[in-house]
Amino acid sequence: MSDTSTRTAAALVLEDGRVFRGEAFGATGTTFGEIVFCTAMTGYQETLTDPSYHRQIVVATAPQIGNTGWNDEDDESGRIWVSGYVVRDPARVPSNWRSTRSLDDALVGQGVVGISGIDTRSLTRHLRERGAMRAGVFSGGDLAEPEAMLQRVREIPAMAGAELAGEVSTDKSYVVPATGERRFRVAALDLGIKSNTPRMLAARGIETHVLPATSSLDDLLAVEADGVFLSNGPGDPATADHAVALTQGVLERRIPLFGICFGNQILGRALGLGTYKLRYGHRGINIPVIDVATRAVAITAQNHGFALEGEPGKDFDTPFGKATVSHYCPNDGCVEGVRALEVPAFSVQYHPEAAAGPHDAANLFDQFVTLMEERVRDNVLPSQVGRPGAGVPLNTEGGK
Repeated sequence: MSDTSTRTAAALVLEDGRVFRGEAFGATGTTFGEIVFCTAMTGYQETLTDPSYHRQIVVATAPQIGNTGWNDEDDESGRIWVSGYVVRDPARVPSNWRSTRSLDDALVGQGVVGISGIDTRSLTRHLRERGAMRAGVFSGGDLAEPEAMLQRVREIPAMAGAELAGEVSTDKSYVVPATGERRFRVAALDLGIKSNTPRMLAARGIETHVLPATSSLDDLLAVEADGVFLSNGPGDPATADHAVALTQGVLERRIPLFGICFGNQILGRALGLGTYKLRYGHRGINIPVIDVATRAVAITAQNHGFALEGEPGKDFDTPFGKATVSHYCPNDGCVEGVRALEVPAFSVQYHPEAAAGPHDAANLFDQFVTLMEERVRDNVLPSQVGRPGAGVPLNTEGGK
């Protein structure tokens, strides 16, 4: 056992004045963000590299983190996006055949400030009771002035009203080719897209053109896509007026559309629904969702602090005809999906591309394919002209 006297002291300071003291984990320094907890038992690498966690300090509720180290295959983006990381018991030695370095090494290498050795169960209960809030992690400096640290925490912007999708989106368009023969072409609006999404689409014969969040409707239409995908992403959906307007343009043209997470909120807003901030959000890989139409329950991965207004199973009027709230969470009644009934568009609040799982909802990508197949049968789109493959069997074994 290492000498605890050599460890660098650290402090986690919450907006409401509560302080948790522990040891530095990862880089030393100071970081700020909205503090949230994630109930996933595995998949910390995917969590840390998920752009939807931009400007958030993530608390791992699993007691020991880092057992499988860090590898070069499981990143969901090109970098770690969390503002900070809070764990109880970091693994002393990683053990996995794919591991190339420790979690601590990965955090240090990317300058991510964290804290370990605190009672994460007590912290999680506190956040459930008080809600997500602003926080700061301090290490490697003077920790004897809690009031000064608290003042700095209270000076940072709140998550409500934050426009963050543009900060995580790609700067330039790029293409992820289909696996095998190309059956369809999809334009994906990158609001914080994860790497596994194009992989899941590719496995179904889809060529994905990933577009910056700032793309215009003309930019999107220039792709001549058979369908449009709205990705996950960070921030307050009430700020995403550009994405909402673009989505309305897609709905007017009856192009098949599928959205997840932030994309669900964008579609909901385009259909006329409002959004609100949840008390502490849904973050983890063990959250149940009920499909209103079939009553089937899926265990899902989720990461969202905002939600759509609406009542499960209720139809509502939109500028594009009738729509319905298609899915909900039985834990709290939160809207988990919407579907337009007169134009080909649907979305869910959870992650069918989930890595490290679960995979209960992966068939939603097949539903998206079905919408595009139906559109092709009715009216052959530009990307389908002169190209066989409408009857090619789906390869749905892709993804991680």
